[in-house]
Amino acid sequence: MPEKPNILFIMVDQMKASILSLYSEIGIECPEIERLAKEGVIFENAITPSPLCVPARTSIMTGKYPHSTGCRRNETLLPKNQNHAFKIWKEANYTTGLIGKNHCYVEKSDLDLFDVRLEISHQGLPKGNYLGANTGTKGMDWGVNEDLIDKANANRLAMAKTENKICYSSSDNDENLFSTSLISERSIKFLEKYKNGDFSKEKQPFALWVSFPDPHEPFEAPKRYTDMFPSKEVKLPPQRIGEFEDDSSPERNKILFEIMGHKNESEYEIREQISVYQAMCKFIDDGIKKITEKLEELDLKKNTIIIFTSDHGDFMGEHGMFVKGGVFYDCLVKVPLIISWPNGDFSKNIKEKSVVSTIDIIPTLLHLQGLGNFSETGIGWKKKNESKKYFLSEDDIRGYQGNLLPTVTKNKGKNIAFSEYGAGGPKFRFEDFKKFRPSKGYRTLLETLWAREAEGRRKMVRTDKWKYITDSHGDMDELYDLENDPWELINLSNKSENKNIILEMKDYLLDWMIETEDKKPIQIPKKIGRDFFKE
Repeated sequence: MPEKPNILFIMVDQMKASILSLYSEIGIECPEIERLAKEGVIFENAITPSPLCVPARTSIMTGKYPHSTGCRRNETLLPKNQNHAFKIWKEANYTTGLIGKNHCYVEKSDLDLFDVRLEISHQGLPKGNYLGANTGTKGMDWGVNEDLIDKANANRLAMAKTENKICYSSSDNDENLFSTSLISERSIKFLEKYKNGDFSKEKQPFALWVSFPDPHEPFEAPKRYTDMFPSKEVKLPPQRIGEFEDDSSPERNKILFEIMGHKNESEYEIREQISVYQAMCKFIDDGIKKITEKLEELDLKKNTIIIFTSDHGDFMGEHGMFVKGGVFYDCLVKVPLIISWPNGDFSKNIKEKSVVSTIDIIPTLLHLQGLGNFSETGIGWKKKNESKKYFLSEDDIRGYQGNLLPTVTKNKGKNIAFSEYGAGGPKFRFEDFKKFRPSKGYRTLLETLWAREAEGRRKMVRTDKWKYITDSHGDMDELYDLENDPWELINLSNKSENKNIILEMKDYLLDWMIETEDKKPIQIPKKIGRDFFKE
């Protein structure tokens, strides 16, 4: 058994926390995810650093915010020479693997760090026509004819071009050719090969990123799973009629509602699409079960830290929309987060209620693995730092902008999280939006994506009681009372009685911006002076 723990990092794409009954009364039961929660710690208020794929994924893997990595858009992937999780794990002699969606690493020097790399995304195997979808395989193959995988994903490829606001499919395609099945099966194969010593005869630990592309759109699931979730049984989230028709929403929120809002769609269609999303989540849950059962069978589970999370969420009926789009409602920024480790020195079956960020994950893992001499009260090194014993230097540790997660470490946490979106581009206004034909649906969402991704530099701060959003390019701030309005249906930013709350939230944002402004920490001298004068 390796001395240092293995890492099984399970990431799903676009799964909002409220789709799970663990988090919400409108959620569904996913027994394996629930079992992980009972065997570990579930974080009830985990917030993504950005409600967009690449910024979220790169931030999670580096422990830094998008404004520090430079990865602010889906077209700006992780640049060279960033210190990230798999670079550290490889230096620490871990067997490394990526099976599933990447959308983070694109530089050859980073891709070479993986002993096994099998990439697949929302519409099948990568073709090299999209930045961040890298072709080819390494260390293992898919175990089936790749032409069959492409054929099985033809419908999802067609669905991605739809002009509809609602588009879903209950499929009769071979279930084994869905990405969820392929990723689960190949992850099991990785574990078997690892246990057999096929990667290395040494007893070195492994770090495997199992990255499911679902339940991201195009929304499709095997019929066996969609049959489990009759649309009539779907629990719809609360709505506020006319939410985007009055003067209480910023222009970008209203534009997004024009593109994806359910104005003429029937309740039946809305329920049907939500039921397919639910089916995709249950499909993933069964895949996770197969992987964790294999861990147990191979006697690897006890010394494996299992992480389950998502990069960001999906409206999925909340605020009358589906998919995502650069706003900060909890359905987009609040994600599931569970950490389980049988050998871990922390209490199990615990619900941690304080607000945390998913950029806290990697510093926490490195701390639990003993790869860095972290201070248990937060980020920073211990004063008596015997740095030669660790893979992380003091400057490496200072470079992290996340904090050690509470409960799984002795850190009490800060009960606050931040998220951001935009690259400082010009505002995308209604007058720009009206030039597009059609002016609604998924196709329009994609055709306006680059402009909407880049516009402004909006920032969100969230505590357990309040959420505040602001942008120098914006026409209106947002403030939500999360205790009395948990579905964020009423923007209170224009209420004079909330002036002090807004000032307090702005102070949090200013402190955060100052604290995280440096992209790379400057070396700190270890002496008070130059020792020019000695007595």
